[in-house]
Amino acid sequence: MAAPFDLNDDSVVVIVGSGAGGGTLGSELAQKGVKAVILEAGARNEIEDFVNDEWESFSQLAWTDQRTTSGSWRVHKNFPNLPAWIVKSVGGSTVHWAGASLRFQEHEFKTRTAYGNLPGASLLDWPITLAELEPYYAKAEDRMGVTRTNDIPGLPGNNNFKVLAAGAAKIGYKEVHTGRMAINSQPRDGRGSCQQIGFCFQGCKSGAKWSTLYTEIPKGEATGNLEVRPNSQAITIEHDASGKVTGVVYADKDGKLQRQKARVVAVAGNSIESPRLLLNSASTMFPDGLANSSGEVGRNYMRHTTGSVYAIFEKPVHMYRGTTMAGVVRDEAGNDPKRGFVGGYEMETLSLGLPFMAAFLDPGAWGREFTSALDSYDHMAGLWIVGEDMPNADNRITLHPTIKDKFGMPVANVNFDDHENDVAMRSHAYRQGQAIYDAVGAVRTFPTPPYPSTHNLGTNRMSAKAQDGVVDKFGQTHDIKNLFVSDGSQFTTGGAENPTLTIVALALRQAEHIAARLSQKEM
Repeated sequence: MAAPFDLNDDSVVVIVGSGAGGGTLGSELAQKGVKAVILEAGARNEIEDFVNDEWESFSQLAWTDQRTTSGSWRVHKNFPNLPAWIVKSVGGSTVHWAGASLRFQEHEFKTRTAYGNLPGASLLDWPITLAELEPYYAKAEDRMGVTRTNDIPGLPGNNNFKVLAAGAAKIGYKEVHTGRMAINSQPRDGRGSCQQIGFCFQGCKSGAKWSTLYTEIPKGEATGNLEVRPNSQAITIEHDASGKVTGVVYADKDGKLQRQKARVVAVAGNSIESPRLLLNSASTMFPDGLANSSGEVGRNYMRHTTGSVYAIFEKPVHMYRGTTMAGVVRDEAGNDPKRGFVGGYEMETLSLGLPFMAAFLDPGAWGREFTSALDSYDHMAGLWIVGEDMPNADNRITLHPTIKDKFGMPVANVNFDDHENDVAMRSHAYRQGQAIYDAVGAVRTFPTPPYPSTHNLGTNRMSAKAQDGVVDKFGQTHDIKNLFVSDGSQFTTGGAENPTLTIVALALRQAEHIAARLSQKEM
């Protein structure tokens, strides 16, 4: 464990957030000899603290601080104060995730070129290509132990997968398997293999699933160069007269304000908290917030086009046994505008426990149709749709004009409207998901509306030109050279794939960049 760094030590890199981006970046810098302090708003819950119970786990791990929503999206109607289902704990949302680890496709880095000028969408090509990211994808897959890469076998298929695979084969789908998962299918990296316990979104009790909490962070701490400070909520980022950032003011576990000086600051608090922190750090020099000369901070919020399809069968399925999301159909992931939309989507196995199933199936409903679905819970199979949603400048995070948090800072408001491309994609996916289950004799199928988002992207997007975004291709802000963004908020577009692998690949690349700049005394 690193000895605590002094609050006045201005040689450290301060990272806000300890998830896929921040946890990886901190560990990687520490292993390169760079001193780093990670400020994490949540507590440190270790493997032994996790519970295989979604409801109890939600109150233990979820970010439940006040937020507000606006716009026409379904989440605003059903969950007005829970726009996102993310984690407030050391390890961030890598503590509570499925493990799906897929690379973006080549065209997804060039959507403006590939999809053309789509009215109502603020499409932009990434300033980085798949070829540039490939070596870092390879490194991330090796680091995370992703199945079906590096000769690591795939996970076994549970009943939920067997139903999906049989139906998918019947309607002609070809790319169907138990996924590329950052879950050990054999012992690796000092951790055992998946025990197929089930209910494994929330904190893997066996440690088989990759999480920065018990993989990357301990490696960084072992060098003596990394300190993680739990229960440390970042409030503002400060800067000097030249405009360089100089440190982060945060509230400690007792609510007292502390100031950690810094040589470099990296923001990795998820796509809602990261822009909120930049906007809340406004000053006379930066009246619209830090790194916001373009006015793009908080804009182009993406959450993936999602929804689910559940089906009831005559015989029991017990979909909740085994790995939650080890099953994917990728045939619809490419870009084929003949379907009536650009971009693509994937269908991935999904099982929720009964309380969450009841909360999400049709929020607020009751009555015969609803209860009969729950009656058939053990006869149910389920899949989740994840597709590329279109960026839109008005889908954005802003500071609420009146509601403040307990530290007196404005809370984030999340405004979102589906683009017509998102709606067309979701309808197509619902039809295909139902067709998969109908092909193998489903008694009943029902699509369910999108849940609070787990994939939050955009809001500090990468751009080649400063006026089009917030950061460059290394996540370095266009406006302030020693301020970085290290999470999914730097995504220019969302892709059809679960984002964690790309976040980790970008963090590995960014660590290399920051370490090189520091050694050359450029920051």
